[in-house]
Amino acid sequence: MAAATRGQGLPLAPRDIVLKAALRSMDSKLDLSDPPIVEAVLDIDCDLPPTQDLVAMEALGHDRLKDAYPTTPDRQWLQEYRVEAKQEASATSISARHAVQAIRFRQSDGLQLVQLRAQGYSFNRLAPYGTLDDHLGEIERTWRIYCDLAAPLEVRQVRLRYINRILLPMPEQAGVDLDRYLRLGPRLPEGSQLELLSFLNQYTAHEADTGLQTNVTLTLQPEENGHLPIIFDNGVLSPGTGAPDDWAGLRERIEALRNLKNRVFKNTLTDECLTLFRKRKP
Repeated sequence: MAAATRGQGLPLAPRDIVLKAALRSMDSKLDLSDPPIVEAVLDIDCDLPPTQDLVAMEALGHDRLKDAYPTTPDRQWLQEYRVEAKQEASATSISARHAVQAIRFRQSDGLQLVQLRAQGYSFNRLAPYGTLDDHLGEIERTWRIYCDLAAPLEVRQVRLRYINRILLPMPEQAGVDLDRYLRLGPRLPEGSQLELLSFLNQYTAHEADTGLQTNVTLTLQPEENGHLPIIFDNGVLSPGTGAPDDWAGLRERIEALRNLKNRVFKNTLTDECLTLFRKRKP
């Protein structure tokens, strides 16, 4: 069983994260021709000027991004309600806040979008997804556009999240032995005569020598066309500040996160499971 710790200490500087993560990069490479990724998300959270106005950036953003993201932008809203009870039993006050949280720009096929958020920038890619290298050029281009429009003061943290949907083969009139596919899976009490119907495994951890964090959720979905779907939500986070105009440093942080994400992916699944994502050569 993994040990739990009380404190995580201060996060390392981004450069230290990169140097330590580079030592593990060779062990993190994935050779998957058919990855089970249904969505990949990159979030860059920033400190922003207090005068930032997302709505005012919508038309400017559309003008700068319309060649690759021609659809009409849409808005993500936040609605908050607050009820406050006064000392008098019958006296209460109700307040509400309705604000735009993000402006979203989509490609024509709907598979890729860029978000200008109240807290920063996001890049979303749906399946089919190849590798992060396929998208780093577009991420850099749209990040620079975001910086021109939003004038972020400082990068606060970077997050990379991959949602995987793994279809395990399910023989007729037989269950699936999850131990064949998951190194870290659910366990039932010995001798209980129980049959697993569903499960939810979740943990958050940090890597002591880099300060990078991982957030993992594994859960089961109902049987589908002779397969048992497993959702593997694999998220990683890099805390620490950085300069918005330092793309080289930002890219290195993103690649360090990818290395950790890949190691978590490989070490959660068995070799038999990884084989499901490698297409056989004819």
